[in-house]
Amino acid sequence: MWALFMIKNVKKQRPVNLDLTTIRFPVTAIASILHRVSGVITFVAVGILLWLLGLSLSSEEGFQSASAIMSGFFVKFILWGILTALAYHAVGGIRHMLMDFGWLEETFEAGKRSANVSFAITVVLSLLAGVLVW
Repeated sequence: MWALFMIKNVKKQRPVNLDLTTIRFPVTAIASILHRVSGVITFVAVGILLWLLGLSLSSEEGFQSASAIMSGFFVKFILWGILTALAYHAVGGIRHMLMDFGWLEETFEAGKRSANVSFAITVVLSLLAGVLVW
């Protein structure tokens, strides 16, 4: 009986507002979430790119098929997205390593600064990837 009383009290103390669209995340949280998302995108993309590589190396006809697949705008856009995700994941990973090694301060201000710098570096790398793809 006492346990039921405790459960009722715990449930009453939970937050009421769980609408994530009304919560404003700090830039450090956005950087962390995007780092995880870019890791998942990169993981999935490895399978797609390995399939495409295997197709291109299978025979001359396979290479022509892979070349035809890669010539479309939509596929180039997806490849650009994959390269952008890979670039952000690499930059974010380097940012985390620098913090782990103690070369970057672990304060909120330093975290905001390094997150903004990683966003800026990713934009530059994304533009370079766009030039490479197209």
